[in-house]
Amino acid sequence: MVKQLLLRLVPSLAPNSHSLLPHSSISAKPRPIFSSTVKMTAEHYTFGPYKIDQSEVFYSTNLSYAMVNLRPLLPGHVLICPKREVKRFVDLTADETSDLWLTAQKVGRQLENYHKASSLTFAIQDGPQAGQTVPHVHIHVVPRIGGDFEKNDDIYDAMDQKEKELKQKLDLDKERKDRNFEEMAREADEYRKLFL
Repeated sequence: MVKQLLLRLVPSLAPNSHSLLPHSSISAKPRPIFSSTVKMTAEHYTFGPYKIDQSEVFYSTNLSYAMVNLRPLLPGHVLICPKREVKRFVDLTADETSDLWLTAQKVGRQLENYHKASSLTFAIQDGPQAGQTVPHVHIHVVPRIGGDFEKNDDIYDAMDQKEKELKQKLDLDKERKDRNFEEMAREADEYRKLFL
């Protein structure tokens, strides 16, 4: 009984557990999409009101996915999203929250190495007043190198500006046109190899 209570309070003590929460439904090993063991079942993912083609997604778990960014601030700037369409971070389930951050951590580690970066910026704009332009929770993961911005925190102003520009572009066009589809698919193909 004491062991069960301890495992409920500190689930990371359980063998082969990566979940931070008791009774998690997250699979023990998130797997990349397009691997030999996981097949894509959907042609598109949803990102708020937008459809994201599977070729733009390079990593997926049961609850989250990682996609290339339409308007990256720096090389490797990607987005991590829950599969379920959720507008606000506080509305995610405990399992979704854990999986989202574990996915961001794993993707960040791989992209930091791939881009020979020395640091990572993780950012969430949670709600319209925080700069969120697409009503779907997402984490920005940005590999960083020294001198990429004059002042380190300038990245947040740049992110806010890109979000405003993106909102204006999407409001005018109702389409994703900034980077072409082929360019984004090639980038996703390259990143997908990191998780095989």
